[in-house]
Amino acid sequence: MFRESGILFPVSSLPSRFGIGCFSKEAYEFVDFLHDAGQRYWQVLPFGPTGFGDSPYQCVSAFAGNPYFVDLVTLIEEGLLTWDECHKRDFGSDRERVDYGALYNNRLEVLKIAFGRFREKGLDQSEDYKAFVKKEAFWLRDYALYMAFKEKYEGKAWTDWDEEDRDRDEKALEKILEESEETVAFFCFVQYEFSVQLDALRAYAAEKKVKIIGDIPFYAAMDSVDAWAHPEAFKFDKDLVPTVVAGCPPDAHSKTGQLWGNPIYDWKAMKKNNYQWWIRRIRRSYELMDVIRIDHFNGFDEYYEVPYGDETAENGKKEKGPGMAFFRALKKELGELEIIAEDLGEITKSSEKLLKDTGFPGMKVLQYAFDWSESSYYLTYKHIKNCVVYTGTHDNTTTRAWIEEIPDHDRDFARRFINSENTDYGRFVWDFIREAYRSCADLCIVPLQDYLVKGKEARINEPGTLGTNWQWRLIPNFLSKDLALSIYGLAKTYGRLPKEPVKTEEEASKKTEK
Repeated sequence: MFRESGILFPVSSLPSRFGIGCFSKEAYEFVDFLHDAGQRYWQVLPFGPTGFGDSPYQCVSAFAGNPYFVDLVTLIEEGLLTWDECHKRDFGSDRERVDYGALYNNRLEVLKIAFGRFREKGLDQSEDYKAFVKKEAFWLRDYALYMAFKEKYEGKAWTDWDEEDRDRDEKALEKILEESEETVAFFCFVQYEFSVQLDALRAYAAEKKVKIIGDIPFYAAMDSVDAWAHPEAFKFDKDLVPTVVAGCPPDAHSKTGQLWGNPIYDWKAMKKNNYQWWIRRIRRSYELMDVIRIDHFNGFDEYYEVPYGDETAENGKKEKGPGMAFFRALKKELGELEIIAEDLGEITKSSEKLLKDTGFPGMKVLQYAFDWSESSYYLTYKHIKNCVVYTGTHDNTTTRAWIEEIPDHDRDFARRFINSENTDYGRFVWDFIREAYRSCADLCIVPLQDYLVKGKEARINEPGTLGTNWQWRLIPNFLSKDLALSIYGLAKTYGRLPKEPVKTEEEASKKTEK
């Protein structure tokens, strides 16, 4: 990495039309904002289709894209929809919050109208569409079949389907293809549109010298096409029931631990076929993003598994992950990898060694640096160059809310450390951002809400809660040229303006010859 900076801002939080942020003109305008602000990176949350709880970390598929991110205005301009067809449906009336219930009830219905016209125009027979379906065959067919079954069972998890459908009996698959051919084709169409629109946005971002940092969860969701279509990759018994599930051991914050419920990978079985499911997942991820942030990276070193059926995580145990053998297999197949490791949480000697051996940058979150000990691992003088510094992440509250809520001792220590005597919390937030920029970390990422000095109303996610997460949205036309100039000033002052890659002598001579 060069010494650069970027902004964390979920796609869903963009101020697009029709209820949720998507790959609309506002996404392109945000790329322009990043460029004007001297930012090289746009970090987003996982692109996958969300399931129960609307969390992008509990995706229906580890390969597919979120249908909500398909821009309806683009489909209108392509003649696949009309303005009236979109305006007469309820996608939520609050400009500052995503209404997932309204989207669930209406978004796919509008996309089905677009799909009908797509077929009427014969676009499903185009070379581009056929090439996409062929290229993504490994995951696309299973995803479309899974969604067709989901419709058949009115949203029930695959573990509650009839035995022949749950077990992927060949006759059952043939039957759903015959009976629900239009539904299967529809979900293929949505993924095609998702890819086409994201490709266009990424191309525009590349012109502006902006890279997209995507995010992939470590675990797959239990209610996912991945668990249904590839049970061999997980610790299931012969009846496809999990033997163990993911969780977190008891600690000072939770006496009974945390029970996440995700299926556990069968790493021994995966190793026998050279981790092909994961290799394909990472390859697909690079089709969607430029840099991958892997959530819960420490799970590759060590993970915690709990007996299936337990009501708490108290009886779980730690198991060794695949370690460096996994990353050697990845690099052998895919070459050098641009990956950011989310190494937060419990840090052990073995997890530190794995991170060092991979060469990937880890994360330093400034909000974690100020505590009673005054010697935290996250203080800026303990940073190294090969890391990414954040003021906070999507799981943290905003820095404005954080400084208001922390104990007096921690607040006083933070003020002393960053040399900020501002009693005005808004000014303190910018001093805090400046401290992140000062870090020796190669990359500095700041959530957009911090630049806007937003309070707790703009928090993206509060772990362990349901109902109000993943909803915050930016008000239209809220980003100003003055704000871009202020951020640019920070990047310039602390040596984080985008730099062009150093050209080799051969590349330089070719340019001279031209």
